Amino acid sequence: MSYSIDLDKRIAMVTGASSGLGAQFARTLSRAGATVVLASRRKNKLEDLRAELQAAGGAAHVVEMDVTDQASIQSAVAQAEAEVGPIELLVNNSGVSTTQRLQDVSPQDFDFVFDTNVKGAFFVAQEVGKRMLARSKEAAPGGFAGARIINIASAAGLRVLPQIGVYCMSKAAVIQMTKAMAVEWGRFGISVNAICPGYIDTEINHAHWDTEQGQKLIAMMPRKRLGQAQDLDGLLLMLASPASHLINGAVISADDGFSV
Repeated sequence: MSYSIDLDKRIAMVTGASSGLGAQFARTLSRAGATVVLASRRKNKLEDLRAELQAAGGAAHVVEMDVTDQASIQSAVAQAEAEVGPIELLVNNSGVSTTQRLQDVSPQDFDFVFDTNVKGAFFVAQEVGKRMLARSKEAAPGGFAGARIINIASAAGLRVLPQIGVYCMSKAAVIQMTKAMAVEWGRFGISVNAICPGYIDTEINHAHWDTEQGQKLIAMMPRKRLGQAQDLDGLLLMLASPASHLINGAVISADDGFSV
């Protein structure tokens, strides 16, 4: 007996989709049958990814979104729903970081991280969530199929790491945000959960792992290895699936045991 996850006719939005984990999340959802709305500031990168997904037989749309600009968030979500239809799944993925010791963090550094990772993530989820809530409240009994919000936090939100303290703080806030949304929105059929990836090898950080500092980080890991972006596919699909209706407010590590 086999088991498969079919997201056919589901509409998903992925923020930060222009590269790294966001691009992989979009590929994974597209392969499962979802129509994927690709959102980020780098529209040219999104166009390339859309072409890739369409060439593989998927359906993808592009919206330009700056998560640090609330007007941009509202405009992008409105455009997506006007062009594609109601968003039923949000993968809230945009994130940035800086590397420095806490005594060297400037107000500009702090705002750079928190404006994207916390404020941006919150207002993206809020804008999509308000629309999900409205559909849930307006639906006839049993008429709302449910919705999913998957916030991408980090193992750094569970375990403090040196020189990225502000990033750790921001991702801890995303974890608490996830729980708050799950409590308030769960009764309306909206499941809100968080994935906490560990160290993942992507095109953005690939060169770092060959450096002395990168090798030291790998040596700290329980099994002395990096994750790959596709290692998150199964967890993403499980949380995106209608079969996960009992999972709400969960914070799930995918870090090879690093945060234990």
